[in-house]
Amino acid sequence: MGTVYWVDPRHVESYLAGVSNPEPLLLFGAGLRKLRLKRNLSQERLAELAGLHRNFIGMVERGECNVSLLAIIALARALDVKPSRLLAVIR
Repeated sequence: MGTVYWVDPRHVESYLAGVSNPEPLLLFGAGLRKLRLKRNLSQERLAELAGLHRNFIGMVERGECNVSLLAIIALARALDVKPSRLLAVIR
């Protein structure tokens, strides 16, 4: 898996202040959480399946970071859905 970029939790507020429209991040995170819970997976288990750090999953679900294409693909594979399914919540 490639490098996963994330925002230090101590700087989330200032990061989101610099994002002109954080709504897609929040929508993506909520959709990810819904799919994860539907499959009865903990954040830690989803992280293991996707090859990502467990803290990263929580940050994504809270809309605190911009997710890379590689992370979206890894999450989709771990959830057994197409990547487009994860993005479908964003209009």
